[in-house]
Amino acid sequence: MPLPKAELHLHIEGTLEPELAFALAARNGVTLPYADTEELREAYLFEDLQSFLNLYYRLMTVLRTEEDFADLADAYLARAAAQGVRHAEIFFDPQAHLARGVDMGVVVGGLSRALGRSVETHGVSTQLIMCFLRDESAESALTTLEAARPHLDRITGIGLDSAEVGHPPAKFREVYEAAAALGLRRVAHAGEEGPPSYITQALDELGVERIDHGLRCMEDPELVERLVRERVPLTLCPLSNVRLRAVDVLAEHPLPAMLDAGLLCTVNSDDPAYFGGYAGDNFRAVHEALGLDRERLRLLARNSFLASFLEHDEERRARYLAEVEAYEFTAADEVA
Repeated sequence: MPLPKAELHLHIEGTLEPELAFALAARNGVTLPYADTEELREAYLFEDLQSFLNLYYRLMTVLRTEEDFADLADAYLARAAAQGVRHAEIFFDPQAHLARGVDMGVVVGGLSRALGRSVETHGVSTQLIMCFLRDESAESALTTLEAARPHLDRITGIGLDSAEVGHPPAKFREVYEAAAALGLRRVAHAGEEGPPSYITQALDELGVERIDHGLRCMEDPELVERLVRERVPLTLCPLSNVRLRAVDVLAEHPLPAMLDAGLLCTVNSDDPAYFGGYAGDNFRAVHEALGLDRERLRLLARNSFLASFLEHDEERRARYLAEVEAYEFTAADEVA
């Protein structure tokens, strides 16, 4: 069995594998501009964040019904469970679906159908985090939050994703204040493409409890000291960082230095269908490329549960942490 872990930075739309994309396209009468799954997989060799996003949104057109969203989530959860994920806090992008005429209830209903049976079916507890697209307007985010009100019993928190440069966190202060008033947890992508100041803005202007990515904090020693002092979790995505050119090669990733600095780092998969690896694949990759030993992998797994939004179920968190501490590494291929 793989090392138990939580996944805290996972875009469900980014788990759409080519085979499922073609199956859903056939189900819904959608024609994809690719001859077959192999040609589509070759399209995944994008050059930067924007080229990735262009493909990402193009493929979303196959997601139309509750059944589609349930199948998408079920496929991810099966893969995640096989790689040791015991708890997953899953992002979704409602604006991208609302813009296509897909109702919020369809999206949340389909995802919730899969998530609601996940403990029984996959042995994975789950939570759902609604993300706003930062390259859309703040008004659009507020409208989306309002559309989500009837479904907030199934949504744990909000996040902020998509193209970071030119869209500082402060742009979304009003919607984050409204979400906080509704009792929603708050996270945001910051410090991947954007500068360290975006991390500071996310903390001060949005009141976020976790920073998604955040690797550029290492450019600001005072910010690092603050993140360590306040125990702000960072949800790093190493394979994603390489594919999107945030780092040139995995061997140059700052994760070891971040751990040395005392940062509360976690390792996640981001958009695994596009970036070449799920949660366990990312653990294995940092073990091999960065020389992280087994105890550092255990630390990353421990951090993932400590950083999770499980305050409502501390008994479950304690059980997961106990699994991490009791885990015995028995072979090189079990580090994931």
